[in-house]
Amino acid sequence: MKITLRIAQILTAVLLLMGAVMKFMPIEKISAMMPWTGQVPPILVRLLGLIDLLGALGLVLPDMLHVKPRLTVWAAIGTILLMLCAIFFHISRGESSVIGFNILVAALAIFIAWGRNKNQLQQK
Repeated sequence: MKITLRIAQILTAVLLLMGAVMKFMPIEKISAMMPWTGQVPPILVRLLGLIDLLGALGLVLPDMLHVKPRLTVWAAIGTILLMLCAIFFHISRGESSVIGFNILVAALAIFIAWGRNKNQLQQK
């Protein structure tokens, strides 16, 4: 179970990190791939990139460094909330065809939050 959780954490972190990198590219470049980025204020795109980056770090660093591993659970919960917001955002714009990615990341984050919380409770 621990290995499966670690793989889920790394995969989710990589997906968030890729999103973060994309959101720091020039707006003109990313709006060709993600049209919504050209239709919202650039500061919002950058802020979402920062949130993605922090989420990615929060999913792997606390647990791997054994420093406040409870933060991994909170990062997973934050990722779930971020993905729910993204799903609602895309649905409100009539872009429901793109929410599969958000559902996948949310499902991984739910698994991480559940698994890491369960492990931490067993260790007490």
